[in-house]
Amino acid sequence: MNTEHSPVLEFPAMLYGTKATTRRKVSAEGRWWARQYLETGAFPQPRQMRQVPPGEVLVMHAGAEGFDWALPRWRMHVFIEVFTRLDEGVPKEERSRMSDAFESFCLSTPWGALDHAVSPPPPHSAVRMANRLASLLRFWEVLQGPRYAFWSFDQKYTLEELMDDIYRKTLEAWCPGGPAPVREHLALTVERMARATREDCEEAVLRVMSGIVEVDTDIKHREVLGDPDFLRERLSALPPNKFEELSSAYKYEVATQLSDWDRELGRH
Repeated sequence: MNTEHSPVLEFPAMLYGTKATTRRKVSAEGRWWARQYLETGAFPQPRQMRQVPPGEVLVMHAGAEGFDWALPRWRMHVFIEVFTRLDEGVPKEERSRMSDAFESFCLSTPWGALDHAVSPPPPHSAVRMANRLASLLRFWEVLQGPRYAFWSFDQKYTLEELMDDIYRKTLEAWCPGGPAPVREHLALTVERMARATREDCEEAVLRVMSGIVEVDTDIKHREVLGDPDFLRERLSALPPNKFEELSSAYKYEVATQLSDWDRELGRH
């Protein structure tokens, strides 16, 4: 890659270091952000940034840590601990508004957009996920520089490979047979997801459910859960807020719902 004119990528320095160091720094930054929010109603940029050279490996999932906890690395997955500190530092009645403000702040940055695409916190509604993925697309060029460890540190994903791993089922559900390049498929999915009706969402969720039932050997009632009519009936019976959480067809949320139904069937 020719980096001479490539944009410089900077991430919060709190995410680089040993596991113990990053956890401590992230907790401290979360408490600081909570105080700043209570004082000003907004979130300032992190207090210290660090450049991410092209080819640097970002550990996106705890499963890619291995046992090298004392080795300094980019530990992106530790960022989740910020949310705990924010909740601790802000009164309960203010937390919902604070959470929305913090997400908007994060999505205005490359590191925040990456985090909210790879490890999206609830809710996972179609509108919310479309906004998150659109933010990732805005920073796509600069985020192509690093490599990403997700399931194993030995497997270094490109950004395209990372998004393909996490969102392939969702992309195919929203845009079956869509463009081959992941970036284009993602852009088309965002467009459709952002203006989807309940019926559009239901069809996308059903496609993901069918794909999961086909390959998930842990599902005990495969014949029942493989019946589209049964799934439609169950989806229609979900309370609006519960369906909304599934409406983006995010595969991990969909898999959780299938597991819940599988357990229910086992009790009858």
